[in-house]
Amino acid sequence: MRWRRDSIEYPRGYRANVAAPYTARIWAILVITVLVLGVLAGRLFQLQVVDGPAMKQAAQRINTRTVDAPATRGRILAADGTPLVTNGSTWVLTMDPTTLAESRDGGRAVLTRVQRLIGGDVEEMLGRTKACGTKDAPPAPVCFSGSPVEPIPVLSNVDPGLSMTLLERPEDFPGLAVRQQQVRRFPAPSAVNAAQVVGYLGRTNAADLQRDSSLNAADLLGRSGLESSYDKVLRGTSGRTVLAVDARGLPVRTVSTTPAVGGQDVLTHLDVPVQRAAESALAETIGRLRTAKRPVTGGAAVVLDASSGAVVAMASNPTYDPLVWTGGITAAEYRKLSDPKAHNPLTNRVIGTLQPPASTFKAVTMPAAIASGVDPKGRYECSSQVTVGSRVFKNYESAAFGAIDMPAALQVSCDTVFYRWAFARWISEGGLKGDVSKTDPYSQMAKQFGFGRRTGIDLPGEVAGNVPSRAWKLERWNTTKASMCRRAKSGYPEVSDTKQAEYFKKLAQENCSYGYQWQAGDAVNLSIGQGDMLVSPLQLAVGYAAVANGGTIWQPQVAAATRTSDGSAASRISPVANGRLVLSAAAQTVLTDGLRRVVTEPTGTAHPAFVDFPDDYPISGKTGTGEVYGKDATAWFASYGPKTRSGKQYVVVVMIEQGGLAARAAVPAARQIWDVLRTRP
Repeated sequence: MRWRRDSIEYPRGYRANVAAPYTARIWAILVITVLVLGVLAGRLFQLQVVDGPAMKQAAQRINTRTVDAPATRGRILAADGTPLVTNGSTWVLTMDPTTLAESRDGGRAVLTRVQRLIGGDVEEMLGRTKACGTKDAPPAPVCFSGSPVEPIPVLSNVDPGLSMTLLERPEDFPGLAVRQQQVRRFPAPSAVNAAQVVGYLGRTNAADLQRDSSLNAADLLGRSGLESSYDKVLRGTSGRTVLAVDARGLPVRTVSTTPAVGGQDVLTHLDVPVQRAAESALAETIGRLRTAKRPVTGGAAVVLDASSGAVVAMASNPTYDPLVWTGGITAAEYRKLSDPKAHNPLTNRVIGTLQPPASTFKAVTMPAAIASGVDPKGRYECSSQVTVGSRVFKNYESAAFGAIDMPAALQVSCDTVFYRWAFARWISEGGLKGDVSKTDPYSQMAKQFGFGRRTGIDLPGEVAGNVPSRAWKLERWNTTKASMCRRAKSGYPEVSDTKQAEYFKKLAQENCSYGYQWQAGDAVNLSIGQGDMLVSPLQLAVGYAAVANGGTIWQPQVAAATRTSDGSAASRISPVANGRLVLSAAAQTVLTDGLRRVVTEPTGTAHPAFVDFPDDYPISGKTGTGEVYGKDATAWFASYGPKTRSGKQYVVVVMIEQGGLAARAAVPAARQIWDVLRTRP
């Protein structure tokens, strides 16, 4: 073997495999390339096919803006089509939330300049910018309850021309804008108010948006009355426009448009002349009584059609101007409405307050007495007082009349007759040891009339009332015993009236020891609608309607139908029967005779107000003067008339809080309403 410095000589026959390492490298590169291309192809497939639709939607969301357009809200109409609530518009000054958040003084300086230029109250406007529930925020609905990204309304009913001067000076009024807002208008035909019946609107809040995905932050929702009950029908469906925007957020084209669908009208059973009469009768009666130094706090009147349960009129006093809600109520206006001295004008007293029905309840307890075995043809002693156990119970509205028949007991409203019946029944049931599981005929009859439960009227805010009984008293005692026993020791130091505090403490001591017992006093008080028996004016009207129509317990309805704004299509709301009142023939005869005598006979408790009322339109009814501890008596009159040619039969119930004797308060108010009703079809 020979070696050379510049080369290597291999043995003869040897062949070097020079290409082998290069071939392996090439194949490795090819494999890697294929794998990379496969991964890229797979990713491309995922992006285009699998994730494509979702990414396309996301891109559209990023590059589009949605503008909601509220639908025109439906109207609320009287029975003859007269508008009670319709639509209008107003101009609202708004502030951008981002600008507000970046402001060192919370927008005070800007709003101070707004006040100088176009008016408004600075503190009021600042209060509107504070989100409900945050520190120093005013109470709802004054505080801001909308979306945190939407402009905040700070001033309503502004002059659009004057407001434009603000927009021309953005350096002095940053973040301010003016927009047109749809609002409700109240034509008030024949000066009809009906504020608590029609209700009002409020801004959509976060809870609303979470509950209903179809809502948007610009929507106004019904918060009370018919506006609330029929909100979805009245509201319609908002329109929506999707705009494509550029990088600056400016619109470049319209992607899609969904037009708004206007809400439907709600046609009610409310009769304008009758509604006006009910409101006027309450206002005039309360005014007269206050002039006479009576401490009246309010009243209610309701007119039903006994043939269907239709609400022909519903009035509550004190009331308020529903225009306070237009464009957003101010803090001052809300304080005025919620002031205790205002006596709760936002409450619909027809459905939302409870009072002992007093002697109007005798239309219930007389049939109960007959059902328990009292002779409907007998004569009963009407003395001025009666002793029950160790207590003396006296007549309230009548003196002694001697032996009288059952209809006369209603006519003169003799309490002592009813006391004796109830006391005798209580003894027959075992007195204090009576069986709690058994329902006495008085409580049972009250429930047949529909008391103790909601009527189901198509309005929010209805209260159920109460029918006391042995079982109810035991249940209440078990629930309240601990607190009553504490009060029996501590008393009521927070009550400033010494006599009232002493009375409450004594009551607590009695309830702590034997509050579970159904005592004789409970039984006799129930017989004349006193004690723990509580009803609303509407419940009493439904019960008397059943007496008038022969036994049907109707569900009262304010709305008669919903229909399109042009009246081309309508959906009628059918009457609903909630039950049946079954009275014996003898009980029906006694009631019919006795309730008629209340109005027609000289000794009838309602007679003085109806002396000159036409005989061809007979009215029947019952007065009631309810005693409430620490207050003047509540005045009641429940009444019904004859069936008219159209088949309607009207029922009128009037209640005056702290009005005193029914004959001087509730009955004259009802007479004013009947003067109008007898002219109606």
